[in-house]
Amino acid sequence: MSFSTPDLCDAHPDDVHVVTDLNWHSYGGRATFGGPIETVKCFEDNSRVKEILAEPGQGRVLIVDGGGSRRHALIGDEIAARAADNGWSGVIIYGACRDVDVLPGIELGVMALGAVPLKSVRRGEGQVGLPVSFGRVLFKPGDWVYADANGIISAPRKLA
Repeated sequence: MSFSTPDLCDAHPDDVHVVTDLNWHSYGGRATFGGPIETVKCFEDNSRVKEILAEPGQGRVLIVDGGGSRRHALIGDEIAARAADNGWSGVIIYGACRDVDVLPGIELGVMALGAVPLKSVRRGEGQVGLPVSFGRVLFKPGDWVYADANGIISAPRKLA
């Protein structure tokens, strides 16, 4: 997939929604990634993240609304490697990740607010397939998301 978010914004100004007011970091082996959206809403518990990324990804991007918490990582190297093996394009985490020294070697886009070494708690909590919102954007399952060094955008349809 070859695109730049600035070019997509210029070509489709009425279709894109730009994530603002948040400082993102790219940790994965894919700096540029995009695809259809799947969502998980959880707080410091990555049970549902792990379950979803164990399924066939078919080029999708998992949007994780972790409530912005940086106290527990919602993805690490093992889950990221499984996601890449299962065909996921990337993961965008409104929260934290870990194993940032290993993630660049995994063919998966990983964007998060930051990193923390502490693993997630596992209580089996979280919701899958709901619209989630952060950075002034509503992410809906089935819509498309695009991420690169310039930022993150969403659109109701495929743009690139």
